[in-house]
Amino acid sequence: MNIYIGNLAYTVTEDDLRDAFSEFGQVDSASIINDKFSGRSKGFGFVDMPNDSEAREAIESMNDKDLNGRTIKVNEAKPREERPVRRDRY
Repeated sequence: MNIYIGNLAYTVTEDDLRDAFSEFGQVDSASIINDKFSGRSKGFGFVDMPNDSEAREAIESMNDKDLNGRTIKVNEAKPREERPVRRDRY
């Protein structure tokens, strides 16, 4: 299950996410989304856990908890919606 983690402190690393969520079971991957121009964290990321029951426990346990000084929001990641094509405006 892919898990969304929001309101992350900009200092949180992928290893921090992996460590926090591995308490609940196997973590296949942990990623923090960075701004493509500045390279700075956008304040959210994703953790992928193969076992759905462990993932649900992680979501329930970690939502609204403190991670590196920020109260994080944790829920099941939703598929990314297709965005409309942007047309250049002149």
